[in-house]
Amino acid sequence: MTKTASAGAKGGTDRRLLARIATVFAPDSKKSGKLALDRVRSRAADEADGAVLTALIEADPRVATFLTGVFGSSPYLTDLAARDPARLGRILTAEPERLIDDLVAAARTARAEDEAALMARLRRLKQETALALALADLAGALPTLAVTEGLTRFADACLSAAVDHALREAAGRSKITLIDPDEPARGSGLILLAMGKQGAYELNYSSDVDLIVFFDHARVRDRLADPDEAVDLFVRITKRMVRIMQERTADGYVFRVDLRLRPDPGATPIAMSVDAALQYYESMGQNWERAALIKARPCAGDIAAGEAFLNEIRPYIWRKYFDYAAIADVHSIKRQIHAHRGHGDIAVEGHNVKLGRGGIREIEFFVQTQQLIAGGRNPRLRGRATLAMLDELVDLGWIGARVRDELAEAYLFLRAVEHRIQMVADEQTHTLPETAEGVGRIARMMGFRNRADFAAALRQRLACVQGHYAHLFESAPELSSGRGNLVFTGDDDDPGTIETLSRLGYARPSEVTAAIRAWHFGRYAATRSTVARERLTELTPALVEALAATANADAAFLAFDRFVARLPAGIQIFSILVSNPRLLSLFAVIMGSAPKLAETLSRRPRVIDAVLEPAFFDVVPHEAELKRRLEQSFAEAASYEDLLDRARIFAQEQMFLIGVRILTGTLSIGQAGVAYATLAGLLVAAVLGHVETEMARVHGRIAGGSAAVVAMGKLGGREMTAASDLDLILVYDFETDADMSDGPKPLMAGQYYARLTQRLIAALSAPTAEGAIYAVDFRLRPSGNKGPVATSLAAFRDYQAREAWTWERMALTRARVVAGPPAFAAVVEGAIREALARPLDPDRLRADVAEMRGLIEAEKKTRDIWDIKQHAGGLVDLEFIAQYLMLLHGPAEPALFATSTAVALERLAARGHLAPDDAEVLTSALRLYQALTQWLRLAQDGAFDPKTAPGGLVDLIARAGEAPDLRVLAARLQDTEAAVRGCFERIIGRPRA
Repeated sequence: MTKTASAGAKGGTDRRLLARIATVFAPDSKKSGKLALDRVRSRAADEADGAVLTALIEADPRVATFLTGVFGSSPYLTDLAARDPARLGRILTAEPERLIDDLVAAARTARAEDEAALMARLRRLKQETALALALADLAGALPTLAVTEGLTRFADACLSAAVDHALREAAGRSKITLIDPDEPARGSGLILLAMGKQGAYELNYSSDVDLIVFFDHARVRDRLADPDEAVDLFVRITKRMVRIMQERTADGYVFRVDLRLRPDPGATPIAMSVDAALQYYESMGQNWERAALIKARPCAGDIAAGEAFLNEIRPYIWRKYFDYAAIADVHSIKRQIHAHRGHGDIAVEGHNVKLGRGGIREIEFFVQTQQLIAGGRNPRLRGRATLAMLDELVDLGWIGARVRDELAEAYLFLRAVEHRIQMVADEQTHTLPETAEGVGRIARMMGFRNRADFAAALRQRLACVQGHYAHLFESAPELSSGRGNLVFTGDDDDPGTIETLSRLGYARPSEVTAAIRAWHFGRYAATRSTVARERLTELTPALVEALAATANADAAFLAFDRFVARLPAGIQIFSILVSNPRLLSLFAVIMGSAPKLAETLSRRPRVIDAVLEPAFFDVVPHEAELKRRLEQSFAEAASYEDLLDRARIFAQEQMFLIGVRILTGTLSIGQAGVAYATLAGLLVAAVLGHVETEMARVHGRIAGGSAAVVAMGKLGGREMTAASDLDLILVYDFETDADMSDGPKPLMAGQYYARLTQRLIAALSAPTAEGAIYAVDFRLRPSGNKGPVATSLAAFRDYQAREAWTWERMALTRARVVAGPPAFAAVVEGAIREALARPLDPDRLRADVAEMRGLIEAEKKTRDIWDIKQHAGGLVDLEFIAQYLMLLHGPAEPALFATSTAVALERLAARGHLAPDDAEVLTSALRLYQALTQWLRLAQDGAFDPKTAPGGLVDLIARAGEAPDLRVLAARLQDTEAAVRGCFERIIGRPRA
């Protein structure tokens, strides 16, 4: 390392920073360093109070050399210096320790009536603190732990100022009475616990502050305007504090705030009561939370209340005996270690000095694990500071002095590296640059001559840490599978694991190992719990093999990774998968074969709760039960918008469950179409009722008015799939003399029901934060897009009697009412039957149907046999045959009419209107078409291409078609489509455009 003595520090009496520069280093290039320093000097020359800095630089060449290295290496520090050159002058001529004391005091007492002014004040103080500590650190004027302590004290002070401001604001709104307005936090009951590095006075240079916020209701109850609103009040205070701290302004930010270490962060408010916290820790607290609370420290707010809370929670953290759960956690971590002995060098470029092999986290874990083991019996091991606890471990005989010395030295070295990585651009990163040039910059900032010297020193310390870390768990069993080694620790891939994954069938094994390492590092909410990681560790070998058994292992694994990433918590689901091989197999099938279901599972992981019910695979909920659940969900809606979100959540979850039942064979294909249609009908009816209520609130009601929704197409025929649109018509009627609504904003009747229809369409199809429910199509209404969006009953009857085209009569064969008052629904059903009962000219009917089929065929022009709907002889041909025969014979025999194609074919055959051979061809084809369509719509969006489809989907489609493989199925499908086209031409004739 390059050192230079400080000539100005004669006798050690000069404590100014400029006299204590002990380390200088070269910038990335002399040119860049000089340009950076010139930028700062130019700004100083332009400022009235910049003369001090100019004089310093000109008077002492060492200062210029030092600043050239600093500014040429760190754009962030250059910006801080150039922003206020006078500030840089003050820093260089100040004693760093005293300056930090002054900055901390200034932050702690910062006060402003205007929140914006307080934010600006704290941010400028942060700029000065950041620059002062960085320069003192880089100059060697302050040791690493003094820098971390300074950052922590300053963070505490800023949090205190922000909390005080938020409490004064609440008092100004008469929400709380303060004991002392000059010390708002005293007796406020508001507790801010600093966690992690802040709790231990070990903040890194660009660190977030990890906080848990509690409030002691008993301490403050008598001074709250409304004790029942305590949660809301302290949540608002916390939000205001966070905004003051982290909102980015022209002056930057103070500290980013992370509140996710609180109990069950996915389900609890950001400020929770002490009573709720104690209940959680005593009943559901996990061992990782015990480890986190080792460093917890009241840092702002009501310090006395915070100390009282920690005193009460002490028995939870420090258990007298090393209990079974903690042992299981440690064994779980042991299984993840497998110290990579003999597996090559530790990387330098791109290495994570915090989380990577031999990094800071391993030193912290080394200490904290032994604290958890023995701290319950020995209070001396209950300290927060890492290095102090290493000393205690030596004194108590847990480790040797050499281990302590090596880990302590490595810890300080790695923390210094971490600081320099972050000083470059003020980024919360712990990863060395990916290039040799970038690492060279960090090397010089550390005082090394070149990258090679730094790399050797870094590797030596990482290897040392890794060795001690592995030795702590040297008896740990290796995590492996019957098919080979499976190890997922550190930052480098284990060669044996890569080989095993490749042999299992993974094409990109490195992506798999990277994702699993992310799970082990707790980078997802679901894996932050030690217990969750233990369960996931136990699950991993079986999971990897189950996903590998699908036809596309990589896609299946990535789908499962997305699922884990979106889970709010993982213990329960991982435990269930560990103990339930059948469910694990189902997960693998979903992830590997049904991407749409996997996506729903990722967005709505709670749907798995229904799958876990013992009766799920045996009992399909009936319509009344679904209606009850939907009504219960709607009853809990806080607003109309919330109700629409709940409708979407309910629809997506229920469609997922229908899909799982199809996938597992619990539902037949015919039952699946009915299940999807039942769900859609319930949602349309329920949403219509609430849309009508909203309309009445704004526009009133039409006297004697009623509206009914008529389902057409797949919904009308109860043949829906996971991707079906809703073809709908809204029919209305009202009293003859009632032509206006009676609300505050009255509308003409036609306009009223048109607006109602538009609102219904939006309620069903408009995307919200929870997505959309269905795509809705109203083009089958009388006159199509040219007619009004809502149709009066009289107009409907008149149109069907006088103007309806043949294709509209065909569509009407599938019409049924799904929403509306029962009495009016019966009237509309009667109108539909009346329309269908009118005889049509047989020759004209046959010619129209043939022509329409020809026009559709000419427009679609598909030769793809997998386009099951439109291909010649496909579903359209089959449905046209059924509809044609119903319209031909139905007026004389109304019992022939059926909205379901399968039922219609059955009735037509039974009454002799369909030859037995044709009935067999069409019925068999319908079963095949519906099976393939259900599976394809369930598994994917878009067209099916056998050449690019996932192997799992190909296998599913072959099984759905009851064929041994896709080649055989394709031949059968081609023969079936040819047979159906033959029936079409015999019964109706050749399609003609």
